[in-house]
Amino acid sequence: MSSRKSKNNNLIHADCLSQVQRILRERFCHQSPHNNLYGVQVQYKHLIELLKRTAINGESNSVLIIGPRGSGKTMLINHALKELMEIEEVSENILHVHLNGLLQINDKIALKEITRQLNLENVVGDKVFGSFAENLSFLLEALKKGDRTSSCPVIFILDEFDLFAHHKNQTLLYNLFDISQSAQTPIAVIGLTCRLDILELLEKRVKSRFSHRQIHLMNSFGFPQYVKIFKEQLSLPAEFPDKLFAEKWNDSVQCLSEDRNVREVLQKHFNVSKNLRSLHMLLMLTLNRVTASHPFMSAADLMEANQLCSMDSKANIVHGLSVLEICLIIAMKHLNDIYEEEPFNFQMVYNEFQKFVQRKAHSVYNFEKPVVMKAFEHLQQLELIKPMERTSGNSQREYQLMKLLLDNTQIMNALQKYPNCPTDVRQWATSSLSWL
Repeated sequence: MSSRKSKNNNLIHADCLSQVQRILRERFCHQSPHNNLYGVQVQYKHLIELLKRTAINGESNSVLIIGPRGSGKTMLINHALKELMEIEEVSENILHVHLNGLLQINDKIALKEITRQLNLENVVGDKVFGSFAENLSFLLEALKKGDRTSSCPVIFILDEFDLFAHHKNQTLLYNLFDISQSAQTPIAVIGLTCRLDILELLEKRVKSRFSHRQIHLMNSFGFPQYVKIFKEQLSLPAEFPDKLFAEKWNDSVQCLSEDRNVREVLQKHFNVSKNLRSLHMLLMLTLNRVTASHPFMSAADLMEANQLCSMDSKANIVHGLSVLEICLIIAMKHLNDIYEEEPFNFQMVYNEFQKFVQRKAHSVYNFEKPVVMKAFEHLQQLELIKPMERTSGNSQREYQLMKLLLDNTQIMNALQKYPNCPTDVRQWATSSLSWL
């Protein structure tokens, strides 16, 4: 009887957990406008007022939102657009165009995308335009219903704004800012960038047409607020179907946030970066450990997820190397110690390796020079070593100067975890330089 009961409980938990996974993953992966804003209320107020003036009063504006990656620029604009679309007189009358500097790599592609997003492909048809400005003004003209006051306001959102500044003659930016300054169709141009020197990239004619409004996002919240964000990000909403499970889940999250070990992990994360993306990554890895038999997150799950987040990728590569490649890295380490980080070449590394083989001939296999060369080239392909200068066709490969991209601590830590590492090799790595 009890086994049947536990089986039913597991089924209920599995059903609830699939919903939990869906809700939380959606929250972590997408900049959802339903998420709360943290520490940017002043900036949000500034932005929403600006957009309302465009949408309701037909006033053109331009603004730059500047902040490091993960500071919430996209979330801020999504929130503002959501609030704007909830106003009845605005929702039917406003259009927004999203462009990204990584996708729209030149003005021609950008113009095609604007035409597509404004649903004006049929209007443009096979028309031939003399210039970019003529084409853009025709598109905006097509949105007019009559006089200026009844024109349809358009909000242009330019993600990776700094990349648009690299377009030839900055034609797109010039025309957008020019329209925002003149009494034409009401438009708002919002640029999102992480470069503080963005105005230096703009040409004089573009800069003179920009309003010079800037909104800075700098993640100004403290650690108590960070813990509060942690709780809010993991908590289930009130409308979750299974109220009893949601209550238990939220209680477990509350206990988790008060745990000393969890607070230490969060403090480390907070000290490294206040970026909410890194917090989301940590929570995503923790969430992956939840199963029907282990339905609630524990402090141990969070600590394991933190180890995965802070794992050294280069040290992980070393774990997968052959013993010969490990020997070459140790030889490079010794050369770095002897010559105080001076660059080395293959011949020097090979000589160092030969000395070791001669001393330990009974336990280490002596490889042919071409085989050692192949292993050396493999290390270069893995980017554990890099050439100091560009290779010319006639230079000999074995004399090309290289630099090791691993430090001694990384090498020693990787050797500790290296499976079945020969004792002599490990001793050679830890040995002092007295035998030289």
